[in-house]
Parts: sequence; C-alpha cells; structure tokens
Amino acid sequence: MIDSAVTQVAGRLNEFLKRHANVAYDIVRTSNLSELDGTAVTDTENKVLVFLVNVEKEALPFNALPARSGGFSRSADSSPSVHLTLSLMVAANFSGRHYPDALKFLSNSVSFFQRNPVFDHSNTPDLESRIDRLVLDIENLSITDLSNLWGILGGRYVPSILYRMRMVTFNARDVISQTPPISASDTAAGPA
Repeated sequence: MIDSAVTQVAGRLNEFLKRHANVAYDIVRTSNLSELDGTAVTDTENKVLVFLVNVEKEALPFNALPARSGGFSRSADSSPSVHLTLSLMVAANFSGRHYPDALKFLSNSVSFFQRNPVFDHSNTPDLESRIDRLVLDIENLSITDLSNLWGILGGRYVPSILYRMRMVTFNARDVISQTPPISASDTAAGPA
C-alpha cells in the first residue's frame, strides 16, 4: 500500500509538470538519489525525484479498539486499522547549467501540492481501494535537521522539499473473533 500511495502521488505530479513544461517525457521519477553502495542512481539526472524518507504510526485514540461489524446478527472483531504518516521528499535533481530548472520544477511542484493537498478517489481514480485519502503538508526542517537528513541520504543536497503524507491506512481485515447473535431465549433466561 505504501508503494501505491507514493507512486500515485508521483504520477499526478508528473502529469502536472509535463503539462506545465509542455514536454512529452516523464519529469518525475520515484527513486532514491543513490544506490546502496553510494553511487548515483542511473536515469535520475535532470528529474524530479519522489522518495520515502520515513514512516511513522499516527497516534489516534480511536485506533486502540478492535473494529466491530455486524449489528444485531453475528458480529466479528478485527484488528484495528493502522494509520501511517509517510515523510515524502520531492527533490529536483538537476546539476550544472540546469540548476535554474531545478528551482523552476521545485517551485512548480510546491504549486501543485498547494493546489492539490488531498488525494482521494474522486481526483485520483486509480488510488488503491484500501486508501481512503492522502493529505500532504509541508514539513519544516531546521538547518540542523536538514543537514542530518541529507547526511543520511548521502550528503549531496539538491533543491528539495519534505512533505508529510497522512492517513495511509492499513486494515488487515482479519477476523479475530466472532460473537453469535443474541436470541430471545438468551435474554429471557436471565442470569444463572
């Protein structure tokens, strides 16, 4: 589900940037900046990269109880849903004489997310059915936090912005237990 959420958002951003720049090729790519061995990922130069930086569990009070369904008939208890917040980096990986393009594409990316802070099934029809909606907010980082983050990412800063994408929901829909329906004879007998 995380992969679907990230790729759907990146796909919508790509469509917007392609229309805005009036180009036929893909501008946005879902990719890290560097490989595990530290080398640059191929085919990411002069692209806007969207990649996952962190995953956190949302602390929601209603999340503590199991979900119940059934009404007056047999009911089933299932595992509670898990609500996640994904830290999503949008990085303009342009170098040398293309650096002004990095600033332009980063500005246009911010504009896109300002206009489209919520992704749901009405504006993103291909959004996975288990995801109700995604809400994106800019995450402000201090220079120290930014330095630490880019140190973890390989130390090579490129113009970027960090978003918090809220409400990616995992619902296992596994039945933990079932409760038989209450019948009239159960209530008439009273306590033993």
